[in-house]
Amino acid sequence: MVNAAGHSPAPTEEEIAAFQRATRDLIGVALHSLDAAGDGVSLPQMRVLLALADLGRCPSSKVAQTLGLGASSVTRLADRLIASGHVVRGGDPQHRSVVTLELSENGRQLVDRVLAWRYRELERLLSPIDPVLRAHAAEALGQMHAAAGDAYATELPGPVPL
Repeated sequence: MVNAAGHSPAPTEEEIAAFQRATRDLIGVALHSLDAAGDGVSLPQMRVLLALADLGRCPSSKVAQTLGLGASSVTRLADRLIASGHVVRGGDPQHRSVVTLELSENGRQLVDRVLAWRYRELERLLSPIDPVLRAHAAEALGQMHAAAGDAYATELPGPVPL
């Protein structure tokens, strides 16, 4: 719906409150998925694992850039994930100062378990909702993501906990 000036009306307080609740609910799903996976990985550590699942073997600086984190934060997170057997550290033969990171088999299995649990949980939570409302909600979330852009979460300064 567009008003006479060619703009959509501002969201209502109720609409904003609904999206704030949804944010908390989705964070809850993310946190519960880590408990369900049972590997004792924190949410920031899982963000690194998910980034590596998308990026594959890459320099740690690329992981930092992707997550909007400082290099030292990624190094600390990676050190813990290497110690727990979820990540493998390597190097670049052409550039001796470049440190690469990649998922270990254990890390890949954890990412798969977490994503599968999240899928099942979202399916459970969404199933009782009228399919037409679900479709409208999915469309609205898609438009919100398009408005925010892919880089929205990585434009934040400093460590991003989610």
